[in-house]
Amino acid sequence: MSELTFEQMLEESITTIHQGKVVEGTVIDVKPDEIILNIGYKSDGILTRNEYTNQSNADLTTMVKPGDKMDTKVLKVNDGEGQVILTYKRLAMDRGNKRIEEAFHKREVLKATVTQVLDGGLSVLVNDVRVFIPASLVSDSYERDLTKYAGQEIEFVITEYNPRKRRYIGDRKALLLERKAELQKELFARIQVGDVVEGVVKNITDFGAFVDLGGADGLLHISEMSWGRVDHLKKLLKVGDRLKVLIKDINAHKVALSLKFEDENPWRNAGEKYAAGTIVTGKVARMTDFGAFIELEPGVDALLHVSQIAKEHVEKPSDILKTGEIVTAKVVDCNEADRKISLSIKALQLAEAEPEAAEAQPADDTE
Repeated sequence: MSELTFEQMLEESITTIHQGKVVEGTVIDVKPDEIILNIGYKSDGILTRNEYTNQSNADLTTMVKPGDKMDTKVLKVNDGEGQVILTYKRLAMDRGNKRIEEAFHKREVLKATVTQVLDGGLSVLVNDVRVFIPASLVSDSYERDLTKYAGQEIEFVITEYNPRKRRYIGDRKALLLERKAELQKELFARIQVGDVVEGVVKNITDFGAFVDLGGADGLLHISEMSWGRVDHLKKLLKVGDRLKVLIKDINAHKVALSLKFEDENPWRNAGEKYAAGTIVTGKVARMTDFGAFIELEPGVDALLHVSQIAKEHVEKPSDILKTGEIVTAKVVDCNEADRKISLSIKALQLAEAEPEAAEAQPADDTE
């Protein structure tokens, strides 16, 4: 058996390369704009800045160090000077394309960091391949300002894969809607009318607030926010507030909420507290042509009829009273079941006038 010459052994130890081949190399030198790798070939491989990164002014000495190993793809076996030209960026893009293609066909959920916030949506990188997520597919609700997503890691699925045009579209909204549907199903299987649950104020309108119950939003109408009157809704609640709310009604996927808990109902003992004959003090809450409503406490209003405002004839309540004024009156009737209380200032005035009239009469002289 003949022995191999040194030249033959050296030739066999040298890697065979060709354009497009993926080779593993070891960094032996790094310059600001160039990386030199030992790829097991008779010539070292050259990796330029443009073929390593998209950062045009990057200093490669801060990104790579001698001894690092990396996979690259051969661009040219001989650049005319006997050097092998390599690319890392294009190999990463090839692998990224394959990764995106697999995710597209399997509808796999991908996770990536938002690298750019654009006018029309978000841009993320998956293995150095840029995926665009249109603004309409970022969230399950309209968002005017997308800057809060900058630098955030988000999940999405690939809904369009076109490597020929380098068009890759991601969809985050679909995932949010799917998860919301799952949570909604779990929520409606769990709650029932009369339950007290916790939620977060999501939005405030003129007529009430929408509270996120974790799977569905419930409406907390302004009339259900307090036993008393609510004049300034936004002073009472703000977005993000955590609330314990009562499930008042469930109709299909609509949930009505309330903050009016029965154990706090001011009418519970109103029959005793405001029994007929009791002298009370309250604030004029509002007026009508037929009388004024006096707030005795939050949630308990009593009617002071126009005929009971004074001993003298009163044409309309606003001739004597003004909103916000504190008045003292006598309870003439209290119907706790119907939540109606009637007051009279006139009765107090007449009662005060009787002793004065008696003192004014001359005593009888009988002999």
